[in-house]
Amino acid sequence: MQEATHKRGRRATLLALAALAATTVCGALPAQAETWPSKPIRLIVPFTAGGNTDIVARLVARELQKSLGQAVVVDNRPGASGNIGADTVAKSAPDGYTLLVGTVGTNAINASFYRKMPYDTVKDFTAVAMVASVPNILVVNPAVPANNVKELTQYVKRANGGTTFASSGTGTSIHLSGELYKVMTGVSMVHVPYKGSAPAVTDLMGGQVQLMFDNAPTSLPFVKAGKLKALAVTGAHRMSALPNVPTMEEAGLPGFVTGSWFGVFAPARTPREIVTRMSDIIMAASARPDFREALVTAGADPDPKPAAEFQAFALAEKVRWEKVVKAAGVSVDE
Repeated sequence: MQEATHKRGRRATLLALAALAATTVCGALPAQAETWPSKPIRLIVPFTAGGNTDIVARLVARELQKSLGQAVVVDNRPGASGNIGADTVAKSAPDGYTLLVGTVGTNAINASFYRKMPYDTVKDFTAVAMVASVPNILVVNPAVPANNVKELTQYVKRANGGTTFASSGTGTSIHLSGELYKVMTGVSMVHVPYKGSAPAVTDLMGGQVQLMFDNAPTSLPFVKAGKLKALAVTGAHRMSALPNVPTMEEAGLPGFVTGSWFGVFAPARTPREIVTRMSDIIMAASARPDFREALVTAGADPDPKPAAEFQAFALAEKVRWEKVVKAAGVSVDE
């Protein structure tokens, strides 16, 4: 009887200690979230400065810095279609101080385009918030003798493989839009990848390449300035900024709908309280007319999604682009 009483007492003590330990561990996350941020935050852009991702990143950095009271430094890490910058974040400490402005490329397309990936697009990240989406614009150098998609297709066919098309990197939506155009029209073109949209557009205007399916924010100012010709947009609808430019479907290629999106990701296992706080800041900014107007002016469509919704969206996009990559028959070993 005495032994049974002793065992019950010891069991009660162990349960109490376990409960205390659980309380201590669970209490660590809120405490960490309360003291965050206590130092500057690094917002990694996996492409060059001046491109589409960079434009969105700097708008987001400004909002986070204003609300959190800490510097938010934009760090451009281009290369390997965004994989270099994204991998840096995937392998960073999950403490809220290193973030990624991810894209349809880094967090959806690359998983199926690259046979060897340095990170897992699903397991290594937690979504914070989606900010914007953009259609691509089919733009050509003004010297190209084509004023619509039909004339362009005829021009490319006459060139018999001599036409070059630029992209912001192998495996991006910009690249795959060009590959899809090749599949749907039967033309032959040479792909010329760059480390971001900005240098690609520079060479496009200089005549080093003939055409590009660029994300709207980078090319739109040059279209309006007459330095590039816009033949079509790849979204499901015409852009309000280019009301006279038809969609690819209207131009005679039904089912040709592509584009990109941009959002903030943190390393997996980042405390939920930190993720939620950042998500709330971005959602609040996205509801303001001035923030939305800044995105529209840059050629992007405001498309805010909070953390959980963005996580599900990114996964669905990964599945969708797997089908496009397979249809185009393109992939690389890296």
